[in-house]
Amino acid sequence: MIIERDRPDCFSDFIRLNEVWITEHFEIEAMDRHLSEDPGRVLREGGHIFSATIDGIVVGVAALFRDGPDQFELARMAVEPAYRGRGIGRALALAALQKARDEGAIRVSLGSNTKLAPAIALYRSLGFTVVREGAHPEYARCNIVMALDL
Repeated sequence: MIIERDRPDCFSDFIRLNEVWITEHFEIEAMDRHLSEDPGRVLREGGHIFSATIDGIVVGVAALFRDGPDQFELARMAVEPAYRGRGIGRALALAALQKARDEGAIRVSLGSNTKLAPAIALYRSLGFTVVREGAHPEYARCNIVMALDL
């Protein structure tokens, strides 16, 4: 497995894999459509898009959204269903956290949903703790916010 960062040729896979996991559990929301129209804005706004490839095929993606001068949001982590359970999500998260550290971040947050038990377990194993539970102002599917102080 190879983890790479900020490859525009992987943006379509970023959109596709996110649509897969979102529609598997939830509905596409306005913010999802907005990001799908221009994933390059993540980079222009100081963030990063990560891709995991196996044999040249993108099997996982994640993003770091810049959330202030010393903070990021880990978001849009998705793994191709046939490749889940192989440590790809962990590898993507670790690469994203290292990049956040390299850029001087002191905190990384994320929003998720408690029904995504494997994802919540992964975040906890990486040291994320719950900051808030309940409705989120931007995403209807988000009912938990977690953070990791770096």
